[in-house]
Amino acid sequence: MYLPEEFEEKMRRLLGREYEAYLACYEEPRYYGLRVNTKKISVDEFIRICPFEIRPVPWIENGFYYDGEKVSPAKHPYYFAGLYYLQEPSAMTPANRLPIEPGDRVLDLCAAPGGKATELGAKLSGYGMLAANDISSSRAKGLLKNIELFGIGNVLVLSEEPGRLAAYFPEYFDKILIDAPCSGEGMFRKDKKMVKAWKEHGPEYFSKLQRNIILQAADMLRPGGYMLYSTCTFDGLENEGTIGYLLNERPDFSIEEIRPYEGFGEGRPEEIPARELPDMRKTIRIFPHKMQGEGHFLALLKKGGELERTPVAAEKKGKGKLPEELGSFLEKIDWNAIGGEFDAGCIELRGGRAYYMPEGLPQLTGIRFLRTGLLLGELKKNRFEPSQALAMCLDHGAYPDTVSFSAEDGRVLRYLKGETLDAAELLPAKAKGWYLVCVDGYPLGWSKAAGGMLKNKYLPGWRWNA
Repeated sequence: MYLPEEFEEKMRRLLGREYEAYLACYEEPRYYGLRVNTKKISVDEFIRICPFEIRPVPWIENGFYYDGEKVSPAKHPYYFAGLYYLQEPSAMTPANRLPIEPGDRVLDLCAAPGGKATELGAKLSGYGMLAANDISSSRAKGLLKNIELFGIGNVLVLSEEPGRLAAYFPEYFDKILIDAPCSGEGMFRKDKKMVKAWKEHGPEYFSKLQRNIILQAADMLRPGGYMLYSTCTFDGLENEGTIGYLLNERPDFSIEEIRPYEGFGEGRPEEIPARELPDMRKTIRIFPHKMQGEGHFLALLKKGGELERTPVAAEKKGKGKLPEELGSFLEKIDWNAIGGEFDAGCIELRGGRAYYMPEGLPQLTGIRFLRTGLLLGELKKNRFEPSQALAMCLDHGAYPDTVSFSAEDGRVLRYLKGETLDAAELLPAKAKGWYLVCVDGYPLGWSKAAGGMLKNKYLPGWRWNA
């Protein structure tokens, strides 16, 4: 593979005697990974039902390798049930090493397409709030789909400049992840197009963006909170240099230890020789000749002060009694499957749609967002139509009227294509109304039952088109 001479010289200096081993890894096949959605299924249960061969990613508890040359996990019904996310193994590390607890307010600042945001949301287990932002509105749409597919309802999906967000969320978040835009040197082996992009916009270009972003994120972090900064590049200016810049501008921040793994490399203080920063060795470098994954850099940072976990009171949006058709439907749901007891005061009605809002949101007027809270569904002429997002937040026992097909049943694929199904043998004799369609007990979406048939209500934009 052709590598720019300037890049090769940098890597020789960075790796020394290891450079030839690094260069040799370009002749090895790339690694394919998937990450189990622990909000929906345990790792042990996934291993039991997984229809293809997998082996563990040793430093990620819910990460697995699969043979991408032999199998296509994105074409299995379990993918459409949100049981896993396809992700390069090293890229699983940042969200894994940010210490998330249920109840946290979490920000993923550069979130599309959602590989890290979906893991952060799964760790919240329905409690607290995930704000996922991407400046590109088109990429944010894909981000929203992946978050909804994973069954994450306590969410705010945004498409804004980080600087504008800082004005709305000063010292608001307990945890922040910045998977920063970067020159992508760590992905050269996986994607040859990254080399061309590197020639157009190299480390100096991206380091300016990173320095602005990390300061804006720092101002949104609460005292005592944690921020994880990551890139998929090897360049010292973008990695240790960006962290050094933060520490200089925000001296109340410190570098924290990251849970170790034998293949991790230390950060390089010598990449910023103008300052003595021995703690920089606590940052992590991942090299593809040392681990079965691509190149990454991680730094875990803590803001000075004590993290006070006193919840901010919710602004109750609901006014008066809920519409009867909405209330009667919601009464059927076990809200513990979504995240706590049902609170009608958290429901907001806008434009004929009903949303279940996270607690403690600030005023958001003037900010660009794609979703605030869980879209419950739409009110139409004295009837309520539940949303695809709501279906994905439920589990098999959270809604009384369900029908479940095995993954091998051809009706699963037909459902995902939008077809009407004959399910008379699985339905009560006079079944009528909304039914939750599942594969092996894991929800896929809604249908309307009548006369032993299931009229398909699977979201058109999600349908199987292969």
